[in-house]
Amino acid sequence: MLSLRFPAPRQLLAAVIAATCFVGVAPLTGQAETAAGPYLAARQADLSGDFAKVVEYGTRALADAPERLDVLESMVVAHTALGQIDKALPFAQRLASLNPDNQLAGLIVLADALAQEKWDDAIAQLETGTSIAGMVDRMTVAWISLGQGQMSQALEIFDELSQDPDTRAFAQFQKALALAHVGDFEGAARILGGDDGDLQLNRIGVLAYAQVLSQLDRHDEALALLKENSGGQVDPEVEDMTARLETGDVLPFTGITSPNDGIAELLFAVAESRSVDANPTIALVFSRLAEHLNPDNAISILLSAQLLEQMNRYELAVQAYGRVPNDSLLYQQAALGRTDVLRRSDRLDEAIEELRALAETYPETLRFRVALGDTLMQQDRFAEARGAYDQAIAGFTVDLPGQWRTYFQRAIALSKIDEWPAAEADFRKALELNPEEPTVLNYLGYTYVERQENLDEALDMIERAVAARPDSGYIVDSLGWLQFRLGRYDEAVENMERAVELMPVDPILNDHLGDTYWAVGRKREARFQWRRALSFITDDTDLEELDPDRIRRKLEVGLDVVLQEEGAPPLTATQ
Repeated sequence: MLSLRFPAPRQLLAAVIAATCFVGVAPLTGQAETAAGPYLAARQADLSGDFAKVVEYGTRALADAPERLDVLESMVVAHTALGQIDKALPFAQRLASLNPDNQLAGLIVLADALAQEKWDDAIAQLETGTSIAGMVDRMTVAWISLGQGQMSQALEIFDELSQDPDTRAFAQFQKALALAHVGDFEGAARILGGDDGDLQLNRIGVLAYAQVLSQLDRHDEALALLKENSGGQVDPEVEDMTARLETGDVLPFTGITSPNDGIAELLFAVAESRSVDANPTIALVFSRLAEHLNPDNAISILLSAQLLEQMNRYELAVQAYGRVPNDSLLYQQAALGRTDVLRRSDRLDEAIEELRALAETYPETLRFRVALGDTLMQQDRFAEARGAYDQAIAGFTVDLPGQWRTYFQRAIALSKIDEWPAAEADFRKALELNPEEPTVLNYLGYTYVERQENLDEALDMIERAVAARPDSGYIVDSLGWLQFRLGRYDEAVENMERAVELMPVDPILNDHLGDTYWAVGRKREARFQWRRALSFITDDTDLEELDPDRIRRKLEVGLDVVLQEEGAPPLTATQ
């Protein structure tokens, strides 16, 4: 799938957006005269990112104190984060009247003027100090100029910004979109094709360029462009464009259909660049504004959904993903995101039901079957998961490195239902596709240890996994456990202590450390670790691998007696 990144290097984008005036969303702060319940509840909701509660309690707090700046700003943020720009507007207007320098309020007022195509009002808002982000403000003026019918002025601004090496590529891409919008496809193609400089195109840029080439009857070049930039994954929009080009259809230019689409692209770029900030709410404000100006742009909707998911606002994320319509070529990506959120919020039955329907509706989209298998694995429904993976793997036409994970997951499912030969074959297929993948090396090596098979090969696998991920507690534990099985107890203690240091509350690792302490005669410490292991058991603990009754028996009689009772070989050091 083509990348969603904006068509400019990240360092360039950072330079363009570095001057963002809206630098943060201030939390509600207590003013001395107020300690009322609604205010405190609104403040707590604001701190926890519960936008709906901010609206509920903030409305009540403002009824008692209508000029509280902190509550007004939080109401603007909350309504905007919920995608309710129209509801945010009256609070923004009131906030702006009380504090004309408030950038957040100015942004909402600006967005309203733009949405209504009140271009003069939008220019006035920018001239009075409202700022989106550095040079993005000038690009916004260029798009407004286009909306006013002043194309020459818009081009002058883009050309002016192109004189600065730091903003050249960014401005040139915007100019290309503007030229294509007014039908100058030759001019747009010269820019997008790199004739005027080295312009890096992302998914948005590649699709726009393909449409421009098609408008110029350069279909072979458009097809080559799409093929060259394909990421090897299913992308319904790219597949649709490719199919139409192959039949000779002329693709309409849909990259920009109005000046507001261009401004929405700018807001999306700001949102995406701010999505790496510590406070994703800032990015969400910009992505929601981008949605407001171009409600049909699924890319902005997806970014909003992803940000809400990042903030653990799962219900809002589910709603956002659900706003991408079924006829959108990005619907499948949105549907996959929605089901992933359902999984993460423990709504597994809903996720499974939706994934089954999606897999039947889109049988060629194998990732739905893979996601179905993954979700069934979460419910320990290993036989059903194996069936989902079977169907996905049956659709693989060529071997690709990224397929290792599907074979790996099916191998785990097969091992859980005691089909070891088939599981081993899948583990090895995963390693064939990705020979140094530490997850597979560790899992297969650890399984061999538990099965007392291929111990020399298991040691090699796990040592390679540790070399790749020395800070993984599970992988370091595997090495220590293998050394324990081999009777290399002193080495085992060193690695098991390191594993527990990395994951101090994992019950399995603490149990293993207890066994290694016992093997070297540190019996008091062994019992201490076994007690810790029992105390760390939760509902998520794999009780097939960790038997609490066995630990209790070890506490009663020691490991030597337990091994004798089990008919296992006694502890024997090889050093």
